[in-house]
Amino acid sequence: MIKLINETVDYLKSKGFETPEIGIILGTGLGQLTDHIEVLAEASYDQIPNFPTATVEFHKGKLIYGHLASKKVIVMQGRFHIYEGYSLQDVTYPVRVMKQLGIKTLLVSNASGAINLDFKKGELMLIDDHINLQGGSPLAFRGVEEL
Repeated sequence: MIKLINETVDYLKSKGFETPEIGIILGTGLGQLTDHIEVLAEASYDQIPNFPTATVEFHKGKLIYGHLASKKVIVMQGRFHIYEGYSLQDVTYPVRVMKQLGIKTLLVSNASGAINLDFKKGELMLIDDHINLQGGSPLAFRGVEEL
């Protein structure tokens, strides 16, 4: 997997993706965040070597690099899901690529729903852990210690 990640990173660097500080994965409903980014480079997922392709409606399938509030960010406009037929390694592959590019912080947005009925649609919440009901782990494969 390291070889594939390095191929992807080399491609992105050749397209101008350099030293991002923060990675952001946008879920449904937050695509407009990209309107506030000073875009320095972008790439469609289907052009990035070894990258999965977004299939969910409203997930644009673009990786965007630029400045947001004076921070260098790399933003996934659309993401991948197990229910689309992707493996856990596929779903987490872009995170591994962003880490190799240099991010120190990762923000993930989603439409998570809530057990707490006091949460209203569109409210921000911090999820610091979750129960994995997927029957697998993106950290369970031979060679994971290299990452």
